[in-house]
Amino acid sequence: GQQTVSASAASFIVNTVPILTALFATLFLEEQFTKWGWAGAAIGFAGVGIIVAGQPGGLTFGSGAVLIFGSAIAQAAFFVLQRPLVQRYGALPSTAYALLAGALMLTPWLTFGLGTLTAPTTPLPTVLAVIALAVFPAVLGYAAWAHAIGHFGAARSATFLYLVPPVATLLAFAISGETPGFATIVGGLVAIAG
Repeated sequence: GQQTVSASAASFIVNTVPILTALFATLFLEEQFTKWGWAGAAIGFAGVGIIVAGQPGGLTFGSGAVLIFGSAIAQAAFFVLQRPLVQRYGALPSTAYALLAGALMLTPWLTFGLGTLTAPTTPLPTVLAVIALAVFPAVLGYAAWAHAIGHFGAARSATFLYLVPPVATLLAFAISGETPGFATIVGGLVAIAG
């Protein structure tokens, strides 16, 4: 999905995770969500719709925006499924099991990934970026997230994810000079308002 959707637009599409998590937590964990919460969810979805409509491929099946939205659904399901595990086993073991399961599912591509990463033509900044992604968002991020879910619950913890799109947009601008498009800015503001 990231191949056809800008980083800032992708971050706003993924920003549907709090809405989806609240929906799933209400349905499957019997957590409470108020009428104002549902109204905010509807506004948030409208904002994401504006962003998706402004991306290459729009709302067609297989477009980058739809694939990213599919990943948001998977992430919300993971958060809801993780809550009982955190309560039973604790934050760190649950994180370790989740990372191990993800690593096992990626093993068919391990040889290709290592070959690409260790190739003489791979720039050092790329190698360092991959290592940084493994350490910070994966290990530290998931451990902190598991602790938050265990403490606050899935729906409430997910509201903290509204901070991701503005930070991702700023990082994309600072690191790669990526300027968000008009639909991304308008849709993002609507999503955050929700």
